[in-house]
Amino acid sequence: MSHKLIIVESPAKANTIKRFLGRGYKVEATMGHVRDLPKSQFGIDVENDFEPKYITIRGKGEILRKLRKEAKSADVVYLATDPDREGEAISWHLTHALNIDETNGCRVEFNEITKSAVKQAIKNSKSIDMDLVNAQQARRMLDRIVGYNISPLLWRKVRKGLSAGRVQSVAMRIICEREDEIENFVEEEYWSLTGLFECSDKTMPIEASFYGYPDKKVELKTQSQVDAILEELDNAIYKVNSIKKGTRRRNPLPPFITSSLQRDASNKLGFSTGKTMMLAQQLYEGIDIKGEGAVGLVTYIRTDSTRVSDEAQKAARDYIVKKFGEEFIPKSPTQYKSKKGSQDAHESIRPTSVLREPASVRDSLKRDQYRLYKLIYERFIASQMTPARYETMTVDIHGGPYMFRASGSRMLFPGFTIIYSESENKNDKDKILPALSENEELKLLEYIPEQHFTKPPPRYTEASLVKELEELGIGRPSTYSPTISTIITRGYVEREARQLKPTDLGQLVNELMVEHFTNIVDYQFTADMERQLDEIEEGKKEWRSLLKEFYFPFKEDLDKADKNIEKIEIPDEETDEICEKCGANMVIKMGRYGKFMACPNFPKCRNTKPIIETIDVACPKCKGNVVIRKSKRGRQFYGCDNYPDCDFISWDEPVNERCPKCDSYMVIKKATRHRNKAILCSNKECKYRKEIEE
Repeated sequence: MSHKLIIVESPAKANTIKRFLGRGYKVEATMGHVRDLPKSQFGIDVENDFEPKYITIRGKGEILRKLRKEAKSADVVYLATDPDREGEAISWHLTHALNIDETNGCRVEFNEITKSAVKQAIKNSKSIDMDLVNAQQARRMLDRIVGYNISPLLWRKVRKGLSAGRVQSVAMRIICEREDEIENFVEEEYWSLTGLFECSDKTMPIEASFYGYPDKKVELKTQSQVDAILEELDNAIYKVNSIKKGTRRRNPLPPFITSSLQRDASNKLGFSTGKTMMLAQQLYEGIDIKGEGAVGLVTYIRTDSTRVSDEAQKAARDYIVKKFGEEFIPKSPTQYKSKKGSQDAHESIRPTSVLREPASVRDSLKRDQYRLYKLIYERFIASQMTPARYETMTVDIHGGPYMFRASGSRMLFPGFTIIYSESENKNDKDKILPALSENEELKLLEYIPEQHFTKPPPRYTEASLVKELEELGIGRPSTYSPTISTIITRGYVEREARQLKPTDLGQLVNELMVEHFTNIVDYQFTADMERQLDEIEEGKKEWRSLLKEFYFPFKEDLDKADKNIEKIEIPDEETDEICEKCGANMVIKMGRYGKFMACPNFPKCRNTKPIIETIDVACPKCKGNVVIRKSKRGRQFYGCDNYPDCDFISWDEPVNERCPKCDSYMVIKKATRHRNKAILCSNKECKYRKEIEE
């Protein structure tokens, strides 16, 4: 029986698409890439005009055999990989592996996995876009040139197993430079002075901040300066000098792009960039919704464009009018400008249907899928709504030669904030001042002087690092998450209370890169490389010429570094732990999943042990000691030191306390923006909670 074959990357995507098409279609998955440069060799023939050597990825032989068989019996083969450079390259590799003519309209693209989008894409099939393919080939080969040349050098000069990458090295430099700022920071003292005043009707106290002289702001640096001012203000008479009223608008943020989604999911939900992209991919590829079947809930999730289709805008406006009223939509649809240099190949990240409210699909989603979908949904709806409006009031209070200033605001109209708001924004809360009149005399209740010290800049979180990379023009939507994952996995960076802290090894490798490979870690050079990759995609630059321009100066730097870098011996950190097999003091080593203890007499003695940190809490199951462990993904959890004899495990930190209601063990729940730190019962059916005062 004749049929048409559609090839995608993942089974989830295949299952969703199958539901939209009739019996005349078969949908198969490649399980990701099928061809790549070989792992065991460089794979680029520099002397033959940088010709790449592509091979079938290990383990993909059986998949390709099945696809060849299906393609041979099909009337038409459509390649429906993701609509970006990487997806285009996968489709191009498939044309070679399956002997398909890349110019015969085999490529289909859709920005969302819905019935109408998939059917429309099949009607408008096209040829493989070789500009996109060549841009991806150039990126892949640039990364191979850097990684497969610098990494062996680090092996020889520092330690076996180290690696360096083109974008990851720049990310490491950013993190290390911030650490240097923190270490070299010198704190400075400063003071604030607040006055509490009472007006004639005594309705509420007015909190005003010391400004200085009426015509000049004064910075308070020392206590003696504050004391001198307070002495001058002794017996001062305070009067309202001026009252300024106005209005302020707060505009909605644009719908999500990849970087802003990663930042918001980190700040609001506590997700890592990797977790955000994993969940977003699931929402894009399709979820089995009760009453509907498998359907893609959001549009493509790797994008740097804030563009929204006319159809999606109209649907959002109709929904907003029905849900909230006419006053909540602007007269004409809001248009957002994408940042300079964005590819604008796709729409922003939005729900595929505004009628699929988060509450309506909650029962079909896992908890974190639901939380991320709700975030995407509400941000998109808010982006199409009117601004919030506030009434503002600024009061200048004169006393003696000085001035205090009080500010207040009151929301007049909620606009988009009715559905979405930046919770950390203090402007979300009304700060109302009482009715006052000019020249009104105020009664001083008290002065509140406070000492402060300047603080060093914070370490980068995953969210703030993504923002920094984006602002510098380094990397693209598909690269932020794998870049961060790589530097953590390699042991160059460790997470500490959600912040990224460079390890000693990371600092050492960064110093070598900055000294000997200036261009590779130069921000402007790397951003310019991204711009040139964009030019290849746009057909403005030839991809092999970019490789030539990069490779030969790089090779000179590589040869100089090989000659000038001395062998660096990094002694292993010795511990008090004795190897029970040979009696030597064990040392700390760095492995794929972090640090561990090993016998220094390797290879004669191969004894290893995990590094165990106890928390002085008895195991609720066997009364052993609870220890801190890490999963393969680097997530911290708590277990018993008698494992595997005892299988106790908890993601939350247990305490030596039993629940007074059900006698289950108790755990510490960290503070969030909305709730204080607390001790909770581990039994989910028991709701016992005890607040902890900070």
